[in-house]
Amino acid sequence: MDESLDPREQDHVLIIEDDERLAELTRDYLEANGFRVTLEADGAQGVERILNLQPDLVILDLMLPGEDGLSICRRVRSDYPGPILMLTARTDDMDQVLGLEMGADDYVAKPVQPRVLLARMRALLRRREAGAAGEEQRLVFGDLEIDNATREAFLAGERIDLTSAEFDLLWLLASNAGRVLTREEIFAQLRGIKYDGQDRSIDVRVSRIRPKIGDDPNQPQRIKTVRSKGYLFVKDG
Repeated sequence: MDESLDPREQDHVLIIEDDERLAELTRDYLEANGFRVTLEADGAQGVERILNLQPDLVILDLMLPGEDGLSICRRVRSDYPGPILMLTARTDDMDQVLGLEMGADDYVAKPVQPRVLLARMRALLRRREAGAAGEEQRLVFGDLEIDNATREAFLAGERIDLTSAEFDLLWLLASNAGRVLTREEIFAQLRGIKYDGQDRSIDVRVSRIRPKIGDDPNQPQRIKTVRSKGYLFVKDG
């Protein structure tokens, strides 16, 4: 680690991973890139560690002793506002879908490529900080209000329970209301990677957002799917 860095200025990352060698190598790599890192190997301690430490970002392995990553993610999501990056098996698409449904913000397949991991982490942290600066910070569509400064959304005055990733997607769609956003554009904006034509993460998030904003999942009127293209957030008439 660069000792000249002020620890108060470093992003704090909590890695919950029972593979000791992988966890230590990841820690060393992240510390060399300016992060402050805490390790935890026991899934049974995961919830308490996340809630007590409130790190800037959590890297959470799916398979853990004591309690698995999906359960940990689900249990902390309402009390931990930061991004959760889940480590999943390379070939199991259901791991990725379930992770997103439990509230994970992104996922990286094992074996982890350090540069890919670092890029995904920085993208998540940039999105978290983006609300502090920028242009229009508040959008209103009928009884739906979206505030990018506080990263909160309200429906008929009631706060909507959104994960960090769900808010990012909702804000992106709403701030481009009336224009179809392709999946390629969405992936580039939110994840900084090219859409591979098969990743279902955006579709999963849209399906979770719709009922939360009062949209009919079967016949959506607010966030419409444009076949073979992407999604359209409909302006009020």
